[in-house]
Amino acid sequence: MREKPIFDIILLIARPAAGKSEVIDYIKRTPLEERAQRFHVGKFDEIDDFPMLWTWFEEDAFLEKMGHPRLHTDHEGYFLGQHLWDLLIERIGLEYQKKLRNIPDYTETYTTILEFSRGKEHGGYQSAFSHLTPQMLQKMAILYIDVTWEESLRKNRKRFNPEKPDSILEHSLPDSKLERLYKEEDWDEVSKEDPQFLTIQGTRVPYVVFDNSDDVTSQGGDALGERLERVLKELWIHYNKPTKK
Repeated sequence: MREKPIFDIILLIARPAAGKSEVIDYIKRTPLEERAQRFHVGKFDEIDDFPMLWTWFEEDAFLEKMGHPRLHTDHEGYFLGQHLWDLLIERIGLEYQKKLRNIPDYTETYTTILEFSRGKEHGGYQSAFSHLTPQMLQKMAILYIDVTWEESLRKNRKRFNPEKPDSILEHSLPDSKLERLYKEEDWDEVSKEDPQFLTIQGTRVPYVVFDNSDDVTSQGGDALGERLERVLKELWIHYNKPTKK
């Protein structure tokens, strides 16, 4: 049994528009004492790769305007190489190290939420997981939000706000780009060996699946809170199991 009553790190992954941002918003709005009791989440800290990649889009636009080559993306907004997707995971690890360095008692009082989506087209979760640091893996639990490709597409269209393309809650992708990047994913493949643990770089990492086929994340309110509480309590049980095979 872990000594403190909260998760160290929750890796929150899913298809785009699956409900990750709504889950984060709900947890953040829950008072700290209630949050720790119901969800095993302490002071809230988030590391999301979307602001990082959006900065690359903006920088490339400036570089092109200045007459220089684009560094990260082509004219259609696709990365110039798969390695850049993995670079974002390395950046997440670096940001976590900065938190440990700069915030007193960070590991004792905070739960860090890591958030990203990955499709097969750019290496999938298998490639992304290979770039997570061993230090994070030893403290990590994974919450996967499960929706179909069709549901991801529907919600991606619904949340689009052309006035805020850089917004975490309101950004969207064109249908063709969403299909190319995210229609095929490898979650079922990486999780098929064990219903409770993934083995990543030799470390057993507990996981749980949040079924969002009925879009409870958009409904919000008590329905979302109750399902989130149930799923995270299950994850907490896995998290406190011995890690040796």
